[in-house]
Amino acid sequence: MIKFDDLLTQDASGWNWQVPEHFNIAYACVRQHVEQNNGNNTALIIEDDTLGTCELSYANLDMLSGRFVYTLKELGLGSDDRVLIRLPNSSDYPVSFFGCLKHGATAVPTSTLLSAPEVAYLAKDSGAKVLVTAKSMWPELKSILAEDTQLTAVLLTGPGDMPEDSQGLAVKVVDLHQLLNQCPVDDSIVASKANDPAYLVYTSGTTGYPKGVLHAHRSLIGRLPASRFWFDFKEGDRIMHSGKFNWTYVLGSALMDPLFHGHTVIVHEGKNDASTWPTLIAKHQCTIFIGVPTIYRQIIQKTDFKGSDVPSLRHCMSAGEHLSDEMLLAWRETFGMDVYEAIGMSEFSYYISQNKQQPIRPGAAGFTQPGHDVVLLDEDNKPVKPGVEGMIAIPDNDPGLFLNYWQLPEETAKARHSGYFFTGDYARVDEDGYIWFVGRKDDIINTFGYRVSPHEIERVIKTHPDVADCVALGEELGKDKILVSACIILTPGATTSAEDILAFGNNHLAKYKAPKIVHFYDDFPRTKNGKVLRKQMLVELAEKAASNPSTKQTAN
Repeated sequence: MIKFDDLLTQDASGWNWQVPEHFNIAYACVRQHVEQNNGNNTALIIEDDTLGTCELSYANLDMLSGRFVYTLKELGLGSDDRVLIRLPNSSDYPVSFFGCLKHGATAVPTSTLLSAPEVAYLAKDSGAKVLVTAKSMWPELKSILAEDTQLTAVLLTGPGDMPEDSQGLAVKVVDLHQLLNQCPVDDSIVASKANDPAYLVYTSGTTGYPKGVLHAHRSLIGRLPASRFWFDFKEGDRIMHSGKFNWTYVLGSALMDPLFHGHTVIVHEGKNDASTWPTLIAKHQCTIFIGVPTIYRQIIQKTDFKGSDVPSLRHCMSAGEHLSDEMLLAWRETFGMDVYEAIGMSEFSYYISQNKQQPIRPGAAGFTQPGHDVVLLDEDNKPVKPGVEGMIAIPDNDPGLFLNYWQLPEETAKARHSGYFFTGDYARVDEDGYIWFVGRKDDIINTFGYRVSPHEIERVIKTHPDVADCVALGEELGKDKILVSACIILTPGATTSAEDILAFGNNHLAKYKAPKIVHFYDDFPRTKNGKVLRKQMLVELAEKAASNPSTKQTAN
């Protein structure tokens, strides 16, 4: 049995991490509850528009993930191999994820929004041997088999018949559900060390290609402070999350963290509107709701729900982007409670948050969670004074930190050195200890909770035969509304339309990355060294939009 207080204790000198030599996320989140005779408790509820409601108890999840372990062994998968998971919110997701971790393989969660070329890149870069995906997604993904990957097997899940062309392919393509129904349960869980790899997530990279972020099993221990100072967990909590498991934010806050503490998670799959979330909260008597600011804004602006419609709800949480003061006040007025925000990143999950012990100060990010010795450093790596902006740095021995950037030793060395992980994010601390988040000094675009690399967008759009150059920007069209725009210089003589550029982006990029606006240029403003003046471009675009809204082409 894993006890919370055995892993994180507090004394007069501060917080003391107790990281055991051996630790396995799958054991902590699944098996330990079965051993404690709580296996019949509900771990997960999936509300699917097409398939209806599906429930998994901790015992069911333990059994099915054990069968997944047997399947991986039958496929010859080694304990150090990677498994690419591209699934919607379904029971297959935790079965595959925890099955990988039980076996000792590294799970590679992958967004369902990614295009086939993007998935092929992740398959090649990760060196994944197995792909787990839905039958409904296979027609768009089977083209990756023509790529130079190390895939040896594809496990298809979900309703429907197997594709007729699934036989005679270069890799083994099998029905996962059929396998799980036929194979025995393998109850083994690898004796992983706390520092062993557990899962590999991809984030937008500065080179234009996604960058792998490798996490250890100890990452679950590293998020324990959030359980007390952001989640505010209580016995019997039922957590409704509006996101998808593949997103790092959701993978932690809607899967690993709640299950570690034995709670019940409810997620949704399918089309939704603003009324979906209050309706499901009421149906399942949820006590905690987690979303992104866009969801809270839509509920306030597009529904008539109020606090009395969701009487079980007692705690609301948000991350991904800043919740505006206007929406916070509106939520308070309508639902009679606050929304507690947190800041995190793919390399370190959530480590700064608001909490119930301190009043929310509108605009402030909250406080560093106890246990995380965050410092703000100047250009000489010296701590800054209160009120002065500095780069957020994390001591290199924090158990929540990632292991390394996958196969990018130079990138890892650039970020992790001198005893710290340098986040690249900047903030200041006021006289009361509140943290005011400034953001990155680079050009990452934060659009509706997604962090998108402009370099990745530019790399793809530049492959269009009529595009000579491209600059991607995050263009603010209104309060809390930032869209990806593509600024284009066409090749001489080309007459390509904005609609064609938008369609090209939609076909080659994930929907949330694809440009929504196109601007045409003869040349971009640049420094004497030729560097594009992105901030100047944003200012000029805002001025043009104010004086002449017809100067841009926007996707529907």
